[in-house]
Amino acid sequence: MSRPFPSRHSSSSGPFVRVNGKIRAREVRVIGLDGKQLGVLQLGDALNLARASGVDLVEIAPNATPPVCRIVDFGKFRYEQAKRDKESRKHQHATKVKEVQLSPKIDPHDLGVKIGHAVDFLCEDMKVKVTLKFRGREMAHTEFGFQVVQKFLAEIAPCGHPDFQTTLIGRGINVMISPLPRNKRARHPSEGQDGAAPVVRSPAPSQAESEPAAAPSSPMQQNHHGTPVQVERSSQAQSPEAKPGAFANNPFAELEINR
Repeated sequence: MSRPFPSRHSSSSGPFVRVNGKIRAREVRVIGLDGKQLGVLQLGDALNLARASGVDLVEIAPNATPPVCRIVDFGKFRYEQAKRDKESRKHQHATKVKEVQLSPKIDPHDLGVKIGHAVDFLCEDMKVKVTLKFRGREMAHTEFGFQVVQKFLAEIAPCGHPDFQTTLIGRGINVMISPLPRNKRARHPSEGQDGAAPVVRSPAPSQAESEPAAAPSSPMQQNHHGTPVQVERSSQAQSPEAKPGAFANNPFAELEINR
């Protein structure tokens, strides 16, 4: 039998459930191990039944009159409850809402940026609230604002759908957009065909760039008039053989020394 009061160091994140000696009611409605109702019993009799079966008496409906208790292993009960909570969270709708503000005179590039942000939010299972406000004399031509909103909705149609029809409320237009289910939603534009980011390949080099340039047969220089002049090297400079102990490119090799 467990303690009559919960431990101070209890770190359970789920709802508090009374078990065995923590149950305070005098009479309880008992459900057996096989799921059949055993009727209303005294708390002591219900605890004796649970102790005889080697399991716990768990209070599952404390607000009922009398409270409903179940004879079950408490560890198994917590596992089943956590499993049900996990399944219910999978089917919950998007709760986060992101707002996108537009204007009747929005630039096409700015509109494209807003559409990209909205697609990112919808692909992350978030709702998008579109707000367009009219200022001053813009209320005289509200049709321009409706055109901007309709263009916005047409661009994000593969990823989300509006919850209601666009209407003018006060001096603005408000639309709430919900994401489509994952199996009906279009793939994110930044993903490739296999779900990975697209690979950008560099262009192949041209034939002129791939082939190395041919070395000139003889060097060319320019004179003081700017005319190219071909310079011929001496036979001594072109000869691959060099004297031992001499420089490979001796600038004084062609000079004659008068003794």
